[in-house]
Amino acid sequence: MTAHPVPSEFETRTNATYDALMWALSRPGLIRALPGQGPAQIVEALIDRECAVHCADTDLAALVARTGAAPVAPEAADHLFVSALSPDLPGRLALGSDLHPEHGATLVAPATLGQGARLRLSGPGVDGTLEVAVGEVPDGFWTGRDRVLRYPLGFELFLVDGDRVLGLPRSTRVEVL
Repeated sequence: MTAHPVPSEFETRTNATYDALMWALSRPGLIRALPGQGPAQIVEALIDRECAVHCADTDLAALVARTGAAPVAPEAADHLFVSALSPDLPGRLALGSDLHPEHGATLVAPATLGQGARLRLSGPGVDGTLEVAVGEVPDGFWTGRDRVLRYPLGFELFLVDGDRVLGLPRSTRVEVL
């Protein structure tokens, strides 16, 4: 008789969250379902004591603190959880270096998916181009993002709308229509 470990509910949920996030990054612009609502599940799936995290929301910051992650300013963060995007934010994020592009930040922000500004996406993972609508992103954010990205340097972006996520890796070109 062979015994197999049975994953806990927490492990099952965080694995499903991680899978959804990786799927969203590998297929930019396509919305993926998350197992729960909001960014707390992303904290549970991605953050541990080896991370440097900036978190604007006090309730979410308490969850981050329980992981043992170091709270830092936005400029020093591996992961940022913001309550809203701002036009100047891309210029304040860690973008990695030529030797270590993987040190670019991961930004998690709320958005309204399926309505708002029309965007045309292109790049790896996108078959030709793809048009999406994203709301709650201020004027100037996409211009700021475009200004600081120099692939392979840049940051990953997860836009969360309830139990849905849209991923935009640093390699995705975003054109506002």
